[in-house]
Amino acid sequence: MDNLLSEGLSLLVFGMGFVFVFLTLLVISTNFMSKFVGKLFPEAPPVPKKKPVAAAAAAGNNQDELIAVMTAAVHKYRGK
Repeated sequence: MDNLLSEGLSLLVFGMGFVFVFLTLLVISTNFMSKFVGKLFPEAPPVPKKKPVAAAAAAGNNQDELIAVMTAAVHKYRGK
């Protein structure tokens, strides 16, 4: 019985040790490959989106019309 228990514990230690070493190597290699590919193919800097100028100009010229349209939409969807 003592021999069977010691064999089980040694199998447990070797098995968990193998899994731990394998996962550690997997994380290290994944990080290395990520940095390597990042250096080979760098990402382009993001292009800032431009705000539409026409909508702002139209809203500035027709404030009364815009308010009327927004009020009508709110009343329609609120059910009043």
